[in-house]
Amino acid sequence: MKIAIQGLGRMGRQIARKLAESDHQVIAHNRSREPIEEAAGYGATAAYTKQAVLEEFGDEQVVLWVMLPASIVDAQIDEWLTLVPKGSIFVDGGNSDYRLTRQLAKRIEDHGSSLVDVGVSGGVWGYDNGFSMMAGANDQLAFATLEPVLQTLAAPEGAYANFGPAGSGHFVKMTHNAIEYGMMESLAEGYRMLKEGPYDGIDLAAAGDVWQHHSVVTSWLNELSQAALADNPTLDGIDGYVSESGEARWTLETARELGLAMPSIQAAFDVRLASQQGETTFATKLLAAMRNKFGGHELNK
Repeated sequence: MKIAIQGLGRMGRQIARKLAESDHQVIAHNRSREPIEEAAGYGATAAYTKQAVLEEFGDEQVVLWVMLPASIVDAQIDEWLTLVPKGSIFVDGGNSDYRLTRQLAKRIEDHGSSLVDVGVSGGVWGYDNGFSMMAGANDQLAFATLEPVLQTLAAPEGAYANFGPAGSGHFVKMTHNAIEYGMMESLAEGYRMLKEGPYDGIDLAAAGDVWQHHSVVTSWLNELSQAALADNPTLDGIDGYVSESGEARWTLETARELGLAMPSIQAAFDVRLASQQGETTFATKLLAAMRNKFGGHELNK
């Protein structure tokens, strides 16, 4: 199908490439030119302006996947709403606050168009492995229209599901990322215990390798931890500053509204905030290394 992708960063670039190489007609749009030109190299159509994007659709239904930071999604879609015809489909594939997604869906529906929110996981490995995608939509026909795209992006080992009304996809992805915080923190603290405990010289990468062979903590995050430690056993050159991108914060806000206790996620979130104030340890260095392994995030602030 024909689809435009706005936002060709780490994830958007992979999504555009996977679709273009699978015979979808991809129109690539980005604020800067270089990623658009790169996308054209793997078969996408370059569109340097919003108007150029629309011209590529002609009389066909506009389907626009926005892969942008949550802070600018609303402003960008509001601009698009002044340009696109009624009946267009918007896809917000970023990590947006589900509460704002519900409001955005209402504005899009008032225009006569539809929103599908798709939380995307898989990091920089999604192109090869397939993405894990969590969707929500008030308009189920819009979701059905988008489904061939999701099927392509899920191949070969990813998955997707429609979780209900607008915002539900971002809600499931938000919760996924909050769980991720807790799992990462637990692994990082465990490896710190091995390093700073009563036995000198324990080979952390070797321990991780053993754990990865059908132990109870076998996981992709442990695999990435083991790989990071094999590459750099003492994590030299990593400052231990760990960013937080919003999802755990929103999960904890929602939990407080609902009266739900989430001590593990709260503790993991607090560690990240403390690292940003200079409270760094071997564990926070490993957190940063894990984030780099799965998402290509910077190792240092």
